[in-house]
Amino acid sequence: MASSAFHRLVLVASGVCAVTMVTGQGMLYPRSSESRVVNTLDGMWSFRMDDSPSRDQGFTDQWWTKPLKQTGDVIPMAVPSSYNDVTADRAVRDFVGWAWYETDFFVSSDWQDRVVSLRFGSVHYYAMVWVNGQEAVRHNGGHLPFEGVINDMVNWTSSNRLTVAVNNTLTPLTLPPGSIEWQKDTSRYPDGYFVQNLQMDFFNYAGIHRHVQIYTKPRINIDDIIIVTDIQGDNGIVNYNVTLAGNGDQSVSVKINVLDADGAVVASSSRLSDQVVIVNVTLWWPWTMTTGTPAYMYTLQVMAGDDVYREPFGVRTVGVTSQGFLINSKPFYCHGVDKHEDSDIRGKGLDYPLIARDFYMLKWLGVNCFRSSHYPYAEEILDQADRQGIVVINECPGVGIRENNMGPENVAHHKEVMWEFVRRDKNRPAVVMWSTANEPRSDVPKAELYFGEVINYTRSLDPSRLVTFISNKDYNTDRAVKFVDVICFNRYYGWYKDTGHTEVIKLQLATDIKNWRKTHPTKPLLMSEYGAGTVAGLHQEPSYVFTEDYQVELMSEYHKVFDTYRAQYFTGELVWNFADFITAEGVTRVVGNKKGVLTRQRQPKASAHLLRDRYHAMFDSKYVPSNRYRYRYPKREEL
Repeated sequence: MASSAFHRLVLVASGVCAVTMVTGQGMLYPRSSESRVVNTLDGMWSFRMDDSPSRDQGFTDQWWTKPLKQTGDVIPMAVPSSYNDVTADRAVRDFVGWAWYETDFFVSSDWQDRVVSLRFGSVHYYAMVWVNGQEAVRHNGGHLPFEGVINDMVNWTSSNRLTVAVNNTLTPLTLPPGSIEWQKDTSRYPDGYFVQNLQMDFFNYAGIHRHVQIYTKPRINIDDIIIVTDIQGDNGIVNYNVTLAGNGDQSVSVKINVLDADGAVVASSSRLSDQVVIVNVTLWWPWTMTTGTPAYMYTLQVMAGDDVYREPFGVRTVGVTSQGFLINSKPFYCHGVDKHEDSDIRGKGLDYPLIARDFYMLKWLGVNCFRSSHYPYAEEILDQADRQGIVVINECPGVGIRENNMGPENVAHHKEVMWEFVRRDKNRPAVVMWSTANEPRSDVPKAELYFGEVINYTRSLDPSRLVTFISNKDYNTDRAVKFVDVICFNRYYGWYKDTGHTEVIKLQLATDIKNWRKTHPTKPLLMSEYGAGTVAGLHQEPSYVFTEDYQVELMSEYHKVFDTYRAQYFTGELVWNFADFITAEGVTRVVGNKKGVLTRQRQPKASAHLLRDRYHAMFDSKYVPSNRYRYRYPKREEL
């Protein structure tokens, strides 16, 4: 069998034989300025899969050294996109291994005296990149950006060839983890047959998922910016630190301005690291239905030498008490949803119309908070959260971590992912909490050491935000929840347990909440998942599982319990899920997970109207539910 060569490449893809290579320490989003030019390489690229038995023909034959069409048949592929959802070919949709991309590009000869960087917003999972046959950068892990300097590789007067190899194999050492299962019985399976086993309940989308950009900056340039804000009376305190690259011992003139939303200078400094004061500051607040969108954004304008960069930020603080978490020292109750960036027919490919539609529907539902389950979302999504005032619980791809995924190499990779994650999103006002994992085996002895190290490391990277993970274990067996700032827990009473029996939900959930509180009396609680699968348009009386009627009935029972405790130490509720999404094929999922309150096409089910009535009433006690729909959230006196 050819499994040994394939296994070798799987190990490379999991990071055992390769290291992440990035330039500098920062990962500022490419923004055009007086000193910077940003070009996108998005479009239709050439694409082919390495479907050789060992998936290593591309490396054996060195496909990056020649035009990809000379290696075999290629097809057009959209970038960004998930290649799984573009063609009508099952072999492409279900492919596991190395897939290869190629495009051509030009660079201006005027750029020769500048730093020219090639940046990828996200490639899932492992990526190797060549420019004109020279390796430019490689990266271990999906969902987060990486880049490399390509000055020494490009042709300044002719076309350049960009080749990218992508491997979506998940192993016990990746995040999320998975495994490869080989079938050796050749009387039942073809020689070399294997399957990718997943440890998460969503499709393993693959490809170049976000923008590919080439951008320039001066030789001495702004490499990173860190902004941490505070509030003193009516004033905003802005602590910032700017890191330069390429200057060595050379002194550089520096000018820092804080600009308000109209572009007026409200504070300034001439130091790379300083604290400045915004007098009569306008704070960043989450949106409400009554006040609209009060998410006020400032800009830190940095001028260092010949380089200019502008970083948006908001002035706000995040805190926690035993009763809940705070924004600007005021209690914040999260009435929200869990999302999936891939819950649409275009997979995980960046899609601006979808982003716009999602935020319109979040506001329509009355959502003020979402969790980026179960991986970092695109920076363009977080841009909208910042500007539209939607609070984000920012989650890394640590979903499905089991006991065999808690070794030293796993800890090292998990910490590397959290470092990249915090580095990317550290200045975003919408991000109030880091979630380090979803539903791990936090009840095993290894979990205490593993999550103690990962959570404390994350907190050391960013003491200004809260840190958590999402638990589905019992209050008396979870060994890792003691490290978190907010206890986030998932429960599916009436669905996976006591299926069809909504009459037990109130008792079981209330018992759970009280015991969590008794066990951890200083930590607030947040229900991070609850819900039921529902096929849109399916109705039955009395209600039955998978009907819209049952989803409404089940959610209403949860809401009664939430209302009992939300005036105490219960600090938020996130329904699973915002919209239906695709999972791996299986007999328990009919064309994906149907727990969305919206369909994949972003149309509301009956439960969406229930949720809309509930969330809008939270914004405004005078809100009158619509009588157009049969299902509405009952008034308090009806509970």
